[in-house]
Order: sequence, then structure tokens, then C-alpha cells
Amino acid sequence: MPIPLKSASDIAGMRLAGRLASEVLDMLEPHIRPGISTLEIDRLAHDHITQVQQAVPATLGYQPPGYPPYPASLCTSVNEVVCHGIPDDRALRHGDIVNVDVTVIKDGWHGDNSRMYVVGEGSIAARRLCHVTFEAMWKGIAQVRPGARLGDIGHAIQVYAERAGYSVVREFCGHGVGARFHEEPQVLHYGRPGTLEELVPGMIFTIEPMVNLGRRDIKEDRRGNRPYDGWTIVTRDRSLSAQWEHTVLVTETGYEVLTVSAGSPPPPAFAAEGYGSSVHRDACAAPAATSDAGWAQATSPVLGR
Repeated sequence: MPIPLKSASDIAGMRLAGRLASEVLDMLEPHIRPGISTLEIDRLAHDHITQVQQAVPATLGYQPPGYPPYPASLCTSVNEVVCHGIPDDRALRHGDIVNVDVTVIKDGWHGDNSRMYVVGEGSIAARRLCHVTFEAMWKGIAQVRPGARLGDIGHAIQVYAERAGYSVVREFCGHGVGARFHEEPQVLHYGRPGTLEELVPGMIFTIEPMVNLGRRDIKEDRRGNRPYDGWTIVTRDRSLSAQWEHTVLVTETGYEVLTVSAGSPPPPAFAAEGYGSSVHRDACAAPAATSDAGWAQATSPVLGR
């Protein structure tokens, strides 16, 4: 299928949806503490999306071919869960890491993003994994410009993660996003530079690497011989897994990250373009949102705290 290109009005709609999706994660940050259940996190998000934002949680009832309907308004992937973790009543504990993945539909447009959170004081190994995965995502984002190729994105992510001693999941990838939740192209998080589709202005897609502390192999979650829920994927060796996600627009000169809000973690120093727009960089400049103390507690990409 052809890759959809967005018009100026389409992009405006995607900016709004992306900001709202990011603001859900901002809202959740102070709540993600030891003792809260992922089911309660889901309730908070659902109420905020539907009542405050007057929007729709894209995952609730979502049913691609071969899957059962997804039963929640976000995904919560804890520790060894790679992706698509379904919220439940188990309480988060000190040292857990959790990926919260939120997609908001506003006026027919999808904004898709996720962040990592460390619950309480995590281990150095867990914090480093979250930090490297965040930077690996940005290594991929920094490749986005007209004339580059999708393989450049995957190669940059894979090289950075593997040089840090980690592995990159192959079975799941980023995707085009817009009026539909999942569109072309597929955005692999590994690969060879100079390969796959050429990037052109108006493309919008997610970059969302899943990086494992151990081996890259994954499996369906059937712990204790319980029936498979149809969604949850874990690392085969039960090692920790981390993921970050942004929705990215290819512009005439580079990129613009669309899933941006006041609480968005600041880009790494090597990402010279930042979020790709002075307007959005200003929106992320609130001191409380970008202080080392606040960011380390929520996402722990900063080591040594």
C-alpha cells in the first residue's frame, strides 16, 4: 500500500492529537508510585481522555485481525513485558519499570506515544536500560529528513543499543499513523543504512524501539500455564525490557516530533534539532518538567541518583 502523505490541515490535527497523548503521560507521572495498580493507571487515563480532553482512547476495543478486542485504554508493560501489557489489579512495587503506551484519537486523528517510568528507586541496571533506550529512540529520530531512508533509522537505533550491550526486538516495529491507528510504512528498529523506503515531507510515523537487557527473543506470556490473553509479549529469558515512543513528522528540512507537551523529557544533547520546532521546544521548557530530580524519579534515564 502507498504511504499516506499529510496535508497542512492533516498535520495540524496530528499536532493536537499528539500533544493530547503526551499530556496524558504528563498527568499520570505523579501517580506512578509503589502501591498503585496498572488498572488504576488505566482508569485515570481513561477518565482524563474522555472527560477532560473530550477524546477517545484508541486501544479500548481495538481488534486487529487475529487478536481479541483490547480491553483497556492504554498498555502497561512491566519489567519483562515487552509490549501490549494489559492493566490489572497487581500493585507496582519499588524497583519495577513500566512502559505506559497511550494513543488518543481527537477529531479523527491518532496521537501515539509511550514513556518509561521507574517505580521508586530502581536498580542501576534498570535505570541504565531506560536511559539507553530513550537515547536509542532519539538516535533514530535524528536520522529523519527528506532523502533519508527507513533503514537509516533502524540502523542508528540498533548500533546504539547493541554497543551498550543490549538487544533490539525484531518482531514489533514502528508504523505510520494518522486517520488510522496503523498505516504504512513499517518502521524497523534494526537494519542497514540506505535501504527501504525514502522519506519525503508529509510522512508521519512512530519510532518506538523495544530494547532488552538480555537476548532479543520474545514469547507470548503464558506464565503458570494460564490462558494467553492474546496480547501480552514478554522476553523469552525474562530479562527486563524498555520502550519509548514518539510520533514524528518528516518536514521539508528535517523532522518535527508531534507527541510533545510541557512534561515531555528533554531530548539528549546530541539531538541538535530537539523536537524540531521552536514552538514545541518552548512548550517543553517548564523547569519543573525538565529538572533532573523530577525526570529521574519518573523515567530514570539519568544515572547516579
